[in-house]
Amino acid sequence: MASALDDDEILNDDYYSLLNVRREATQDELKAAYRRLCMLYHPDKHRDPELKRQAEQLFNLVHEAYEVLKDPQARAIYDIYGKRGLDVEGWEVVERKRTPAEIREEYERLQKEREERRLQQRTNPKGTISVGIDATELFDPYDEDFEDISAGGVPHLEINKMHISQSIEAPLTTKDTAILSGSLSTHNGNGGGTVNLALRRVTSTKGWGEVELGAGDTHGPLLGMKIFRNLTPRFFMTAHCGLQFSHRGVRPGVTTVLARHLDKNTMGYLQWRWGIQSSMNTSIVRDTKSSHFTFAMQLGIPHTFAMLSYQYKFQDEDQTKIKGSIKSGFFGTVIEYGAERKISRHSVLGATVSVGVPQGVSLKIKLNRASQTYFFPIHLTDQLLPSAVFYATVGPLVFYLAIQQLVIRPYVRAQKEEDLEKQQESSASNIARKKQEAESAILLMQESLRRIIEAEESRMGKGLIILNAWYGKFVTDNSRKHERAKVIDVTVPLQCLVKDSKLILTEATKSGLPGFYDPCVGEDKSLKVLYQFRGVMHQVLSGDKEALRIPKQSHRIDADT
Repeated sequence: MASALDDDEILNDDYYSLLNVRREATQDELKAAYRRLCMLYHPDKHRDPELKRQAEQLFNLVHEAYEVLKDPQARAIYDIYGKRGLDVEGWEVVERKRTPAEIREEYERLQKEREERRLQQRTNPKGTISVGIDATELFDPYDEDFEDISAGGVPHLEINKMHISQSIEAPLTTKDTAILSGSLSTHNGNGGGTVNLALRRVTSTKGWGEVELGAGDTHGPLLGMKIFRNLTPRFFMTAHCGLQFSHRGVRPGVTTVLARHLDKNTMGYLQWRWGIQSSMNTSIVRDTKSSHFTFAMQLGIPHTFAMLSYQYKFQDEDQTKIKGSIKSGFFGTVIEYGAERKISRHSVLGATVSVGVPQGVSLKIKLNRASQTYFFPIHLTDQLLPSAVFYATVGPLVFYLAIQQLVIRPYVRAQKEEDLEKQQESSASNIARKKQEAESAILLMQESLRRIIEAEESRMGKGLIILNAWYGKFVTDNSRKHERAKVIDVTVPLQCLVKDSKLILTEATKSGLPGFYDPCVGEDKSLKVLYQFRGVMHQVLSGDKEALRIPKQSHRIDADT
């Protein structure tokens, strides 16, 4: 299991970083790192009372780290819970005598219990708002001699349909959940609403059952039941049956879905529906890290069609996706293409152009904000007009780029700056303590520093000498020159980590190394080192959590540059 250490824990004490060892370090590696730091910080090496006091504090910290990591049980607790887990009086979480595997198993059980308690307190609201807009007059206006339209009049846009739905989940027990949902719809002046209550029970690890009651002014009362069941680890089914009561009588309906994992990323579905709209549908869905593919065929009343869709997922920070699909059947043929992108931490914006015969051209805009969805289908024309296709494609793109530059990026930047400022304020006292510890550590390293430099200079052809080293935030981008670099000098601590003309730093944040601290909490940091090896100048820039080995031929600075 990965370590549960968070940023706050790192701001306190990261034992692995302090000892400069891997998280998989052996007992021999721990012992060697501990002895090395003891030589730096042992109190008996200092006569000055103040230096002796500082040495005792740092020596005790190193000793504490070593005592925790060398003990398998304590190390397992620290890996999972961090230092807070070790500070519990009597260690009330689990027994200390358990093995690391047992501790991890107990931790997973406690996590599951906490998740269940959190689930019981959550309502998980979901909602959708859809507003249909008729904009056909933009591309297919009435004739000028039409009695109600004067020449040169402004095209009329009309909201011709609207749909609002909302649902909430109320966990009753760890196995029972009540789901309340409702919807309102209107189309060309006619509308109605429905309300539904469903009670779901998890019957076992393999399935659940649900009973649904509904009422509405358009379809009448509804009584339904739904069952989900895992038949095998790779095969499951869903069955839904319902009775719709109306002035025309009782209308029964049954839907059954069979699904099977064809491979790691591919699912096959077979659906049979009997009732008001009977059909049979089969589909194959393949979902990978970089793409999503769907092929479906349906035979039914009133719709029979074949559909093929593909979506490509860019591996960028904004989770950009582009998609296209073609659907053809008795109703005609529709081609759709579009894109979606994450515009903030909780929001995803998408646009899709739909071109079909006889449907015409439409633009569909969708915004997902947390668990709420806002959908705006805009019908542009009943005919296949090139101008409508062009503006439906280019218009949203230009609008998005403008909004991105003028609204979204400034907002996201301001939000990040605000979060960073809060994080820095909350960690100010810890940083001040770590800075004082680092300054004390550098004072205590002076004697060892002279000895190490003398040993390196005495080597044949001279060894490894750290000339300058800085750690923190460097500003190298010309567009960010207004920002101030936030770095600290770590030349002395790095030189003291040199052994036998080698410097090895593990894959851990360097702010926990002896003589280091975090000069810019929450910001990207790097380590820049200028060093001399065998009389030749070298330079390297390493990321905060990147492993670093010095010297290397690739770090060499050519004499001509």
